[in-house]
Amino acid sequence: MKLVVRELTDTRCSFSVDGVRPDMVNALRRSLIADVPKMAIDEVEFHMGPIRDEEGNEYDSNSALFDEMISHRLGMVPIPTDLDHFTFRETCECNGAGCPHCTIIYVMNKKGPCTVYSGDLQPLGDITLKIKEELIPIVKLKEKQALLIYATAILGKGSVHAKWQPVTICGYKYYPKVEVKSDCCYDPEVCAASCPKGVLGIEKNKVVVKNLENCDLCMNCVEKCESSDGSGEPAISVEGMDAKFVFTFETDGSILAKDALAYALNMLESKYEELREQVSGLD
Repeated sequence: MKLVVRELTDTRCSFSVDGVRPDMVNALRRSLIADVPKMAIDEVEFHMGPIRDEEGNEYDSNSALFDEMISHRLGMVPIPTDLDHFTFRETCECNGAGCPHCTIIYVMNKKGPCTVYSGDLQPLGDITLKIKEELIPIVKLKEKQALLIYATAILGKGSVHAKWQPVTICGYKYYPKVEVKSDCCYDPEVCAASCPKGVLGIEKNKVVVKNLENCDLCMNCVEKCESSDGSGEPAISVEGMDAKFVFTFETDGSILAKDALAYALNMLESKYEELREQVSGLD
């Protein structure tokens, strides 16, 4: 197997992989979506009754949305997650009581009129756990409205709930194989422009392949480009390679893309090893 990284940022990873089967890359896709954990807000406590500021002004503890809707929106906010530090509550040394290794507590204290954003969640303790995506709108507060909230974040997996799914976009495609005949077509300009992904270009009045990996196998060029020999056959052939793929995924920013990939690969290896042991034990 040969893996070549095409693009790698904090939130996006794209690579080509050769020498694998479709079921193998699909297993990686499913593992990235369902098995990679992250921290997410699971419990939200709302202060009930009047709220007073430092000057003694009184505010109503309500907003235009039901508390359940606000809780749902808070649950989808990306929480910074260090997979080397945090562990699941059920396996934590605190036995689920809640400690810095399995729990993050945030507080939000906002008074209207204003728009409440995700950045208004303030962590109790470690300031590095502050929300990175600070401009996610939560709710608008009118005059004399206020919110005082305590939110608890714990580690979970996307297989349990989408709020624990750090990988948002994830997919793969067959690696394209594009061949242009020497006697391509009557109008190279039209032929090159027929590709919506900019795969084709023109050099010395001939159609050439310039951006191969951009091809998504739409076959538009095959339909539009006819050979100039008068045979009526397509001037370009496009097909996907059975054992080579382009894999791309993005995260919501809660964990690094490279960490998500490493965790998913390790998880797959662990599952395959467990299955091998179970099969070897059969009579």
